[in-house]
Amino acid sequence: MKLSVIIVNYNVEYFLEQCLYSVRRAMQGIEGEVFVVDNDSSDGSMRMVKNKFPEVKLVENKENLGFSKANNQGIKMSKGEYVLLLNPDTVVEDDTFSSIIHFMDEHQNAGALGVKMVDGSGNFLPESKRGLPTPGTAFYKMFGFSSLFPRSKRFSKYHLGYLDENEIHEVDILAGAFMLLRKTVLDEIGLLDETFFMYGEDIDLSYRVIKAGYKNYYFPKTRIIHYKGESTKKSSVNYVLVFYNAMVIFAKKHFTHKNARLFAQLINVAIYIRAFFAILSRLWNKLILPILDGIVLLGGYLAIAEIWGHGMIYPEGGSYPQIFYIYVIPSYILILLLSIYFSGGYDKPVRIKKSMIGLVLGTMIILVLYALLPESLRFSRALILLGTLWGLIVLPLVRLLFYWLKVPWVQLGEKQNMRFLVIGDREESTRVSELLNSSFIKPEFVGLVSHEEKLEKEDIYVGSISQVIDIISIYSIDEVVFCSKNIPHRVIIDKMTEWKRADVNYKIAPEDSLSIIGSNSIHTRGDLYTININAIDAVVNRRNKRLLDFSLSLVFLLLFPVLMFIVRNPGKFFKNIMLVLFNKRTWVAYYPSVEKEIHLPYVKRGVLSPLDGMKTAAHNAETISNLNLLYARDYNVWKDLNIVFIAFRRLGK
Repeated sequence: MKLSVIIVNYNVEYFLEQCLYSVRRAMQGIEGEVFVVDNDSSDGSMRMVKNKFPEVKLVENKENLGFSKANNQGIKMSKGEYVLLLNPDTVVEDDTFSSIIHFMDEHQNAGALGVKMVDGSGNFLPESKRGLPTPGTAFYKMFGFSSLFPRSKRFSKYHLGYLDENEIHEVDILAGAFMLLRKTVLDEIGLLDETFFMYGEDIDLSYRVIKAGYKNYYFPKTRIIHYKGESTKKSSVNYVLVFYNAMVIFAKKHFTHKNARLFAQLINVAIYIRAFFAILSRLWNKLILPILDGIVLLGGYLAIAEIWGHGMIYPEGGSYPQIFYIYVIPSYILILLLSIYFSGGYDKPVRIKKSMIGLVLGTMIILVLYALLPESLRFSRALILLGTLWGLIVLPLVRLLFYWLKVPWVQLGEKQNMRFLVIGDREESTRVSELLNSSFIKPEFVGLVSHEEKLEKEDIYVGSISQVIDIISIYSIDEVVFCSKNIPHRVIIDKMTEWKRADVNYKIAPEDSLSIIGSNSIHTRGDLYTININAIDAVVNRRNKRLLDFSLSLVFLLLFPVLMFIVRNPGKFFKNIMLVLFNKRTWVAYYPSVEKEIHLPYVKRGVLSPLDGMKTAAHNAETISNLNLLYARDYNVWKDLNIVFIAFRRLGK
């Protein structure tokens, strides 16, 4: 057997699906095998693999063993002359495997090989080729010298920026996202070092290949797309600690004691610096808008209180008591900010409409609470309404300022104004067009483009693939979607690179899939379009569902002495209250015993299900499956309330 491909998966179902489609194509004409080693995913990945890729050999772990251990499981089972370690968030060209095998066959001194990697926009990823992270190299990288001098032989050794990205080179380090290894070399040097849970194992393995007398080659004659899930995590403290700790492990293993100690000291300094900026960055991104909202609301309330107090309440002198400024105004602002938060006003991308809804709802809550306060704490309803009016004027201006400053997480309007081009044959492009129209984005325009040059009269296409640049300009296109069923991945990557100046986003629609993939990160969920079954999994819906569960549980707990005479099985009802209160269950979820053909977003086990909201019994499997799908796709808290109201006596089930 010539080639064994090993893919370690953890909760990236849609990316894994696209990866396996590309691997299936690249495997044609090659005697090989494909392993997927799953680290206890909960997103339906394994069901998808079993249904769509029966040729794949599955290893299903019951816990997350980490990257090294999982790869070693696959290597031990492999029978190929070559072993390819491949990330699930990649797409390989149709001739990738044949090209790399041919090169390795001709270069017997080659122990390992990596290829040219591009991101989801066709941009070259510099980690495709790397140098050994010596203390000097690491210093230049961590303190920004490599960024300042990207082509310098002295300062750019980490990513070997002085080497031509389009030429074959001998390099020190290969990326673990795509690492081809000769099996005999692995037998000689050993498998991945399992001391590395994540990050660093590729550096260690690459270095051991060189120490054994073999060469690592950077081979850019074939390319892969790497969506690079790591990118959005670099602002997390956990990433900083795990990544730099891996560097320390590597140094202690391979450097002299003196150099290892120097390296460790350098790393410790870097950890404190990077961790500080990571925390600062995350806090800034999360809190900058609520803090600014609080400041402008506070300023407005204080100004209004001064003007209104002197003009209307205390025309002959005096002012509001100190308690009003210290406790009442901050309480008003806190309620308004919390209301905006629970209305989704701070969910990214930030939208003005949701912030305004939250502001109005917060005002209503304040007015209700105001009516319940003792007379001594009721200062002025007019002040509350004027404060809200101030917020309705100023908060949109704050968001417009962020928008004009090109802050990426501020959005004017909804996504339905996006305009798409779909490139493929008649059948596949029509299918993908329907998928786009069924997704949450509700596109304004979807134009179909033929993947071939020849067009027939009165065709459904707006043009051919050679005319795409002009079509993008004429139709003001935002995103281009490639149908990978018709278009080789080499052509897709070529076109992404060729059309870079068009300033559009690119996505790929795998064949027979309900997903459209396109993102520079596997963690950027908003750039992954699926049939709109994920509404219940949206951030705002998860938050509101939990808030409803918690609120209902408190109400039920307070009224339990009365409700115990109404609800069947009061003992179980009390137990359910406590389980939901402590987030172990939810009041409403899917009907549990139906095998779902389409993977639904995860929801905790429910006390009730959509079936309980029906007046008549419906035990038909297809009907129940449809009810679950509708519940997931069109979720809102009123559905939960309606089901709880209808099936109230069954809350003790």
